[in-house]
Amino acid sequence: MTATASTSNIPVIYVTADCLPEAWEKAVLAVWDNGLDIRTQYDKPSDPPSKDATVMVTINNPFAEPRIHKNFPGGPAELEVYRQEVVDGIHDHWIDPTAGKWTYTYHERLFSYCPVENIRDADSPKPFKSVAQIEYIIDNLSQAGHSRRAQAITWMPTADPQTDDPPCLQRIWCRLISDEEGNLSLNMNTHWRSRDLYKAWFMNVYALTDLQKVIAERISKNIGQPVTVGRYVDISDSLHIYGSYFSDAAKEVEKMKLSSFAERAWDSAHPAFEMMTVEAKEKLAQDPDWYAKARD
Repeated sequence: MTATASTSNIPVIYVTADCLPEAWEKAVLAVWDNGLDIRTQYDKPSDPPSKDATVMVTINNPFAEPRIHKNFPGGPAELEVYRQEVVDGIHDHWIDPTAGKWTYTYHERLFSYCPVENIRDADSPKPFKSVAQIEYIIDNLSQAGHSRRAQAITWMPTADPQTDDPPCLQRIWCRLISDEEGNLSLNMNTHWRSRDLYKAWFMNVYALTDLQKVIAERISKNIGQPVTVGRYVDISDSLHIYGSYFSDAAKEVEKMKLSSFAERAWDSAHPAFEMMTVEAKEKLAQDPDWYAKARD
């Protein structure tokens, strides 16, 4: 990890890890210790400034065990709900900007991108047909794995700047890499304009790497050759720990500094994680809105 520090510049931080829980802890520690103190549009007057940095995180093997961090702000049920939201689109039906509801989901933008002029106007012109961007990535790399054009975007410059909660994820980029023996792996980069490191990053990456796996499996089926999940790179223009979270984050940071991340991590086959995940899957299969209703 390296970082540039200056009172007039946003620090730039690089993190490399072998698995997901290690990456999250390293990123939290790096931003906590080296991030710029800066206020945000969401602060209350009594909140301390956030810790903020431009950060690139490389996870060498996104599916290496342990894959689950026990202490990320959430739990197995939340993780499974979010994974299905991103990968399967179980909450795309919540999108209804004209009624003041969600303006997007990542699944909708990645699988059915359709720019409009005014996202809150049901009659706003839609000059283009929706684009199945993930299907394009799969088809493109199935035909030419070395292509540098396999990407998907989320941003709508016509509409997103005017909304209160525009997408944080901006772009996904994928490429197939062949080793000396001809074995193929799918490398993926994701680019984010802004990111909540403490509360959102772990769930984001868990879901996006699962999408990476789905893409690899689909390409493998198309070409009739195994494709493994390669390294994952996560690039955030603004990766931050909000000042309002400091009291909770400080306790976790202290643990991170005193002992190995492995003490706070589970294999994905851990009985407790498996049990809670299976239960969430069963409930979601019956009602995709189950978790939201349970929280109301």
